[in-house]
Amino acid sequence: MTEGGLDVDEIRLGTVGTGVIVHAILDNAGLTEGIRLAAVYSRDEGRGGALAAQYGGAKVYTDFDAFLGDPEVNFVYIASPNLLHYRQARQALLAGKNVICEKPFCTRARDVQALMDLAKERGLFLVDAVPTAFLPNFEILKRELPKIGRVKLVMANYSQYSSRYDRLLEGEVPNIFNPAYAGGCLMDINFYNVYLNVALFGRPEEAVYYPNRFGDLADTSGTLVMRYDGFVSQSAGAKDTWGVNFFQIEGEKGYIYIRDGSNGIAEVKVATKAGEETFNQQANPDRWFYEVQEIAALVLRGDYDAIYRRLDVTLDVIDTIEKARRDAGICFPGDDEP
Repeated sequence: MTEGGLDVDEIRLGTVGTGVIVHAILDNAGLTEGIRLAAVYSRDEGRGGALAAQYGGAKVYTDFDAFLGDPEVNFVYIASPNLLHYRQARQALLAGKNVICEKPFCTRARDVQALMDLAKERGLFLVDAVPTAFLPNFEILKRELPKIGRVKLVMANYSQYSSRYDRLLEGEVPNIFNPAYAGGCLMDINFYNVYLNVALFGRPEEAVYYPNRFGDLADTSGTLVMRYDGFVSQSAGAKDTWGVNFFQIEGEKGYIYIRDGSNGIAEVKVATKAGEETFNQQANPDRWFYEVQEIAALVLRGDYDAIYRRLDVTLDVIDTIEKARRDAGICFPGDDEP
């Protein structure tokens, strides 16, 4: 790839955040050629230092501007609270850094578009880190979808009881349930259901969200109903219950059942009058393995077009979620800023 007119053959990663997802990415970066950790940014020097020590002793910063000024870092991976994604991604792009940003990419569609425009203007990579988009079984799903004929109904569930819900019941307000940080179930795990719907079928004509809210805080669970031309899709997500995770597409000639749902796409079962077939090309159960491997491959061969095509999906996903949550009365700081 090229960056700023210079040929580079290595992703020198600077991370923002120290949570579980960062460890998952760095674990797999260690298995991937052409990518290494160069620096860590954290407001908490102790946490940042512990992360850096675990992955080879990278530099640690507590000042974001100083972190962005490190010439060794050419990619910034953002895994901070949701509300910070846009501001930090924009700062990184303006500093000449390529950006990989965790989901949800932004809270507003206009911010996604602004980052896309800025990245293209600067000739920089901008990657939405949604594992679903990089899974081999996702490609199988797209290939097999025409076999079931015209789609009539889509149903999905992603329920994962969170220990942070226990903390909420005890009187704490974790970021994941705090509207001040753009938290909530729709922005977290139901996001994967919305992403897979939009990646397969495009932006819905209408999306209505029915949330379960904890007082005046964000949604702890809920169901999003999306209307398309000729069919309806219903996506449930919960961080306050357990459930069977699945994604099912029903058509006039058969159905597709996705074991473990939209996040991991562990297995794709296709059933028609001709019989049943089951597909799985993911020998590694770690979904982040495929994300890191594919991002590295796309970047190192300079495939900007493939990266930007995925951002078109991201734009439609965020637009769908933004309208649905705001209509449901879930608002975040900055929603009405120009």
